[in-house]
Amino acid sequence: MDIKDLLQRRRSIRKYTNTPIEKEKVDQLIRSALLSPTSCNGRPWEFIVVEDQELLEKLSVAKVGAQSLKGATLGIVVCADPQKSDVWVEDTSIASIMIQMQAQDLGLGSCWIQIRERNYQDGISAGDYLKKLLGIPEHLQVGSIISLGYPAETRPEHTDDELLLEKIHRNTYKQ
Repeated sequence: MDIKDLLQRRRSIRKYTNTPIEKEKVDQLIRSALLSPTSCNGRPWEFIVVEDQELLEKLSVAKVGAQSLKGATLGIVVCADPQKSDVWVEDTSIASIMIQMQAQDLGLGSCWIQIRERNYQDGISAGDYLKKLLGIPEHLQVGSIISLGYPAETRPEHTDDELLLEKIHRNTYKQ
C-alpha cells in the first residue's frame, strides 16, 4: 500500500473484534513508535504496551471519549519526559501517528485518545489517573493512548473532495 492509500484509508476505529493481535504485529507497532522522529533525536518518549483486558477497561474511563479501550485488544500509552525535550508534545504526537499509520498498514484499526490537558473526574487529570493506575513515574507526562485491534466497523476512506484546498497558501498567506 502506498502512502496516499494509507492516508486515505486511515480512519478512527472505535469498535474492535476480540481477535488477538499477533506478537509480530505488536512488535512492528512498537518498532514504529521507537523509529518515530524526535527533535534533535532526543527521544524523550516512553511507551506502555497494555494487553491486559482488566487494565484496558480501567483505561477506558480515563476521560470522556476513551471508551474504545474497553473493547480494544491493545492500548499503547505514549508518555514523555519534559526534562529531555521542550517539544515533548510534538514528539509524542509524531510517535502516536506513526503507531496509527503502522496499524493501518497491518490491517488493524486504531483511535488516538488524547490524554494531555484532559480531565478524569473531580479535578483529577486523565494523566494523573493513568500515572496512578500504571505506576508511571511522576516526572513523565502522558500525551495519548492509542487503542488498537482488528476493526469491527468499517468507515469509508477519505476522498479528495474532503480536502480543504482553501487552507493552502503559496509563498505568502492570501485571504
